[in-house]
Amino acid sequence: MSQFIQLHTLTSYAPSNLNRDDLGRPKTAKMGGFDRLRVSSQSQKRHWRTSDLFEQSIAGNLGIRTKRFGQTVFDALITLNVKENSATEWARLIAGQFGKLKKDSLDIEQLAHISPVEKDLALSLVAVIAKEDRVPTKDELKALKSQQTAVDIALFGRMLASEPEFNVDAACQVAHALSVHQVTIEDDYFTAVDDLNDGKTDSGSAHIGEAGFASALFYNYICINKTQLVENLSGDEALANAAIAALTEAVVKVSPTGKQNSFASRAYASYVMAEKGQQQPRSLSVAFLKPINDQDMATAAIDAISKQAINFDKVYGACAESRYEVNAMIGKGSFAELCQFVTE
Repeated sequence: MSQFIQLHTLTSYAPSNLNRDDLGRPKTAKMGGFDRLRVSSQSQKRHWRTSDLFEQSIAGNLGIRTKRFGQTVFDALITLNVKENSATEWARLIAGQFGKLKKDSLDIEQLAHISPVEKDLALSLVAVIAKEDRVPTKDELKALKSQQTAVDIALFGRMLASEPEFNVDAACQVAHALSVHQVTIEDDYFTAVDDLNDGKTDSGSAHIGEAGFASALFYNYICINKTQLVENLSGDEALANAAIAALTEAVVKVSPTGKQNSFASRAYASYVMAEKGQQQPRSLSVAFLKPINDQDMATAAIDAISKQAINFDKVYGACAESRYEVNAMIGKGSFAELCQFVTE
């Protein structure tokens, strides 16, 4: 049976535009027949994965997402005095192990997620073939993906359509964050003034624009399959625990960076419910199917999520073996104890 860790968080953001759609407006979704503010799971995962907190905690065990790995290999071959034609051919062979290449290019068609070990193996192979002045063999190319210990790949997965045997099933699932209440997107109409304009001949603004924004209390749900994570990390449970602790810190502390220079809407989670157990995971988003409409919105949302967890337990039996709560609204619990709980 798999061991699951589930995180349910409530985070309040002041007026902001954290995650924009193709028109530059805050993303939304309908739930329970009402418009809600939304931050996509893709946006959250990227900001967590690339945050200073996460990178410092998992230093040396993070992969890179890139289309340009072929150029890195090519540059390394040229540095080792390989002729340009040969360097191009060999770089395409090596980079092609991580995804289909664009025609007549060193670039991979889609973003490839490459672990530190795989990068090191590729550059080691570069040194060998440059010294021996030869094409890499099929076995050498296949060996490039024989092992990986990148925490972000283990957590969020990897798909190589050309070679599915090297796919990695994600050990972590992240829901789109949704506001627990109904929202209306507002517009910030703004102007900019030319500092060298004395206003004597032209008193108008130099620029006029508008930006959509809204404020919201978001519910977010994250589910980690710890058993899968340890398997993805080749049985390294210590690294898996470090990954869980780092991700937990990022989840509760790291805000998306969209329009932060304009709104400075940075926030820590106001409430966290962490659950552990082998039971089938389930979100508590149904607690907010009816939008929260209360002057004390945070307390009402916490009450709703706590009540929903209890009601699920009444109907289905215990949905978790243990729980730990952090409530920053009343100073209950601690982040240190939360990290200890999720990694025990």
